[in-house]
Amino acid sequence: MSEPVIREIQKTDNLEIAQVIRAVLTEYNVPKVGTAYADPQLDYMFEAYSGPQTMYFIVEKDGKIIGGAGIAPLENGPADVCELQKMYFLPQTRGLGLGSKMMDICLGKAKSLGFRQCYLETMPYMEAAQKLYVKTGFEYLETPMGCTGHSSCPVWMIKKL
Repeated sequence: MSEPVIREIQKTDNLEIAQVIRAVLTEYNVPKVGTAYADPQLDYMFEAYSGPQTMYFIVEKDGKIIGGAGIAPLENGPADVCELQKMYFLPQTRGLGLGSKMMDICLGKAKSLGFRQCYLETMPYMEAAQKLYVKTGFEYLETPMGCTGHSSCPVWMIKKL
């Protein structure tokens, strides 16, 4: 068994990363409307993250995609704020430190692209994810920012980069 590898998304990853994200969202009983599950770009992640100031990273182990996360400008938000997007990992990958590694990579990339803050949205029962976000320096917000289309995600957080 090989060590997990974190790399930039490739076009051939589209189907598999969409399946991973949908599997995790289904595992957590996340509503299919108003969350990443319904995002039209979910089936075209490579293309969605090919624009300026966007990047998506894949976690791969033994030739299988086991997770991913990305950054993009916050839709209808301040120009210097990015959003951490679609950070999901299959159950067998949790607790191995991959979330922390992915956060370091995504936040480092965001900073190098000139962003000054990183915003995210999540679900209240995704407690392990929230612990990671707090540990990484994210703070809770009282109201959402931008217009992400994720009306079913009632937890909002931000971090200075």
